[in-house]
Amino acid sequence: MSTASADSYETLMQFLYRAPIGLVETTLDGEITMLNPMSVQLLMMLARDSDLVNFFTALDAVAPQIRALTSAFTGASGVVCEGVRIRLDAISGLPAAAGNTSTQVISVSLLKLNGANLMGVLTDVTLEVQREQQGLDRRLSVAVRTDVLTHVPNREALRERLQQVIDRPRTRIGETFAVLFLNCDRFKQLNDSLGPATGDAVLGMIAGRLRSTLRLLARTDRIDACETMVARFGGDEFVVILDDLQHPEEAQAVAQRLLTALFAQYSVGVQQLGLTVSMGVVHEAQSPANADIVLQLASIAMAEAKSAGGARFAVFEPAMQIRAARRGEMEAELRRAIVDRQLFVVYQPVVGLRSGNGAKSAVDHSAGVEALVRWLHPTRGVVMPHEFITLAEECGLIGDLGEYVLDAACEQFVRWQHELGPRAPRLLAVNLSKAQLGRAGFVERVAGILRARSMKPGQLQLEVTETLAAQDESVQEQLRALKQLGLTLALDDFGTGYSSLASLHQLPVDTVKIDRSFVSQSDTSPHHRVLIEATVRVANSLGMTTVAEGIETDAQAAVVRQLGCDKAQGFFYSPPLAATALAQWLVGASSLAANRVPRCKAAAQKTSSALVNDCA
Repeated sequence: MSTASADSYETLMQFLYRAPIGLVETTLDGEITMLNPMSVQLLMMLARDSDLVNFFTALDAVAPQIRALTSAFTGASGVVCEGVRIRLDAISGLPAAAGNTSTQVISVSLLKLNGANLMGVLTDVTLEVQREQQGLDRRLSVAVRTDVLTHVPNREALRERLQQVIDRPRTRIGETFAVLFLNCDRFKQLNDSLGPATGDAVLGMIAGRLRSTLRLLARTDRIDACETMVARFGGDEFVVILDDLQHPEEAQAVAQRLLTALFAQYSVGVQQLGLTVSMGVVHEAQSPANADIVLQLASIAMAEAKSAGGARFAVFEPAMQIRAARRGEMEAELRRAIVDRQLFVVYQPVVGLRSGNGAKSAVDHSAGVEALVRWLHPTRGVVMPHEFITLAEECGLIGDLGEYVLDAACEQFVRWQHELGPRAPRLLAVNLSKAQLGRAGFVERVAGILRARSMKPGQLQLEVTETLAAQDESVQEQLRALKQLGLTLALDDFGTGYSSLASLHQLPVDTVKIDRSFVSQSDTSPHHRVLIEATVRVANSLGMTTVAEGIETDAQAAVVRQLGCDKAQGFFYSPPLAATALAQWLVGASSLAANRVPRCKAAAQKTSSALVNDCA
């Protein structure tokens, strides 16, 4: 070997021995022919019990695939494997490197140099793995704190940021913050009627409008140039944090701007949708030092805005919290009332209008009854439905409540058949809610109640509101399934919802109940008489019967009879009665058919005491 060649070889060997990576030259079967100090150090950590004679033997315990990959490699030269990572904590008994609390990771690559030799490369990649893990952790942290649908921070990120805002010391006099809690008005109806895909699209657009509006305000209005955060709290609820406000009134100005921005129509495919929101505002001065409680107060204010009609904002006041607490108590009491059977049913007669002249013409007092629920509260006495039905719908109790009423009413109806014979009501009407229709197996439960009470399906009439009957195909499919049981369906409060006479034929109902708002003016308004007459004619042409609701005077009774209504109900005939009182009313009707007014007054007087005594 020449002197120059010897110097070059010496230089190469010096580089190999000083290289910060491990280099190992082996034969094809793994016998080591050369290794530098770094490779010795790394191999000893990977294979403590090996003698470092054979490369594959040293790695078999921690990376047996390297031997297999080499055997399977058929090329004359090239990369056999690259970047095979081995965690030292996977090797029993090996401690972490001194001064390093993180798990050490070694990377192994292998190249085939020629037909006789292999070159192994070993690298300590611990720091690289740590950087990768840190990047992954950051991405995961962002992901778990971001709402997937709307791409804004989620509830967890919101709570964390709000707590930081609450705890942050104020650097300027007057500096303050506010929280805005938003909930979409009637979003559930939109989601139910148009489908969840449309609802999701609208939620995404709401989040986008909130962010873009706040950015625009920050650029154009100095008073609104504050730190903001938009987050999705859950469902159709969003929260906006306004920090670094100069005056509390700025929050109201932002709230109004957001209401205006969110009011504009939403384009989803070919549909143009209108939507409003209700918003609650909480100022720093009203806020405790806890993010969850602040959000609760803002939600209470939002509920006040919604109960006032929606499409507005309400600033939190302490009285709102008192009302909300009372509402929570009432919900708990209502749950107990269902379990303890504090609810009871009263019955308002539905009379048949026979042909004759004048209001005092004979009526069929046994035509039917409508079941109405009451609550006998242990301290408040009888609670009327308008005080608890809406609450039952909002807290998910309306389904249980409705089925309780249906079962109790069917049981009582059959009892009347046995006790009163031909004087018993021939039809039982019970109101039906959307929550009941949406419950799995509801049709089967109705059939089960009828069987259990030995009641004929044709004796039961379920009443749905006009708005409910006109909803999507899934609702109407449920209604048709109920009709297949043999019972009848009635359209309640007709004239107050979305349907019209022109679409009446599309609804799967047998009876149309004309709302009291029309009947109450039938004797004084020609316009309302025309509307009633048109409803009667269209219903009759479709084979439907009609019921006039809310008859209160002799004149109203005369008009609806003259206009051809089949049946009527209202205080003119009788108020809702307890079961025993109704039986007495029916017996009195059969014996005093010619003296209706005194009989009704007597029934009404009986009601005030019998309502509680007979049904408690």
